[in-house]
Amino acid sequence: MDRVEQLNKQIGNKSGDREGKYLSFFLDREEYGIGILKVKEIIGMMPITPVPQTPGYVKGVVNLRGRVIPVMDLRSRFGMKTAEYTERTCIIVVEVQTASGQIQTGIVVDSVSEVLNIKGSEIEDTPAFGAKLNTDYILGMAKLGGSVKILLDIDKVLSEDEISSLEKVA
Repeated sequence: MDRVEQLNKQIGNKSGDREGKYLSFFLDREEYGIGILKVKEIIGMMPITPVPQTPGYVKGVVNLRGRVIPVMDLRSRFGMKTAEYTERTCIIVVEVQTASGQIQTGIVVDSVSEVLNIKGSEIEDTPAFGAKLNTDYILGMAKLGGSVKILLDIDKVLSEDEISSLEKVA
């Protein structure tokens, strides 16, 4: 990619590329959003079969209509304290882009809120938190109704190595 293409890509990303529909959900008292096109379905909690020697945030796998899908707890992945699952806890099945293609994985969230239509003008870039903190997985910050929702780039929540280990679990 030459320099002009890089600049055009950056400009495109700043000028509404992130605009669209997002599924919003809660972890603790914070609200997050994932691009609706990444969401395949939302399912209630179901028995999760643990898989030995996987990272702590990987809860295991579920059998979803004959498909084995790895499930990770997003609270654990983000280093938040664990919480008991409630009747509102659910699994969002998302499609993650990997080097070898796309895989489906489930993410456990405290509750799903709503589908939001977010305009590009309502999304700000992620603030700088210093060089040591990786925020590549944050697509931006949506300012809606006096609150801020953290928009996630679900393809970047896990590193390539972590995605590779998830693929092996499935």
